[in-house]
Amino acid sequence: MNHLQGKVAFVSGGGRGIGAASAVALAQLGAKVAVNYVRQADSAQAVVDQIREAGGEAMLAKADVRDPEQVKEALASIREAWGDIDILVNNAHMSFVMKPLVEMQWEELAQKMNDEMKAAFTLTKAVLPAMIERKNGRIIYISSDASVVPLPYMAAHGSAKAALDTFAKYVALESGPYGVTANVVSPGLVETEASEVTPAAVKQQLAAMTPLRRVAVPDDIAGAIAFFASEESRFVTGTSMSVNGGSYMN
Repeated sequence: MNHLQGKVAFVSGGGRGIGAASAVALAQLGAKVAVNYVRQADSAQAVVDQIREAGGEAMLAKADVRDPEQVKEALASIREAWGDIDILVNNAHMSFVMKPLVEMQWEELAQKMNDEMKAAFTLTKAVLPAMIERKNGRIIYISSDASVVPLPYMAAHGSAKAALDTFAKYVALESGPYGVTANVVSPGLVETEASEVTPAAVKQQLAAMTPLRRVAVPDDIAGAIAFFASEESRFVTGTSMSVNGGSYMN
């Protein structure tokens, strides 16, 4: 199936976890995929190699996605090779402190809020004008169920992701008349490097409380991202899809 044949995708934080799985999934559907990374060049290269070995097209795209100049340079290289971005997956993980609010400093909360939103704002601004001009585009923001279900010590993460959820709706509102969709994929706990700090006993407890009786793996989330990137989702915009095995139902 080559539903995305000829499309160009940019996956931020594409070297590992959900980003890596999404890059591979989009490539399997025919998209040319730019795998973004900042520091982990080896893992990003491994994703590119995996895609190429399967017959797909991929390239590295090094950039701190909070930095407009670095993003501009990365996109210029992609445009030279393939053309404008058709699909943006805003996925790059931004670190955050985990502590009770009473122990948190404003600067700690603001750091996560600022990093999360600056990355989304910078990438959106970088790709949206060309999408509007071509009257076609798909933007997918990766959020978290922590934005709607408060979890212990996750105030910084949940608050930042809630801001991202709302930002996506405004992108959808303003870009919809030009054929561009913007949606959110909101995972629960996923087995990635970022969740390695979660104790095994907690993961087992969460799996037991989940109707599908397991914790998600990156491929589970990639399937939802691929749907929002496809033509099948053409009349869906401004929505959030929870991909959590039923642990939270809206």
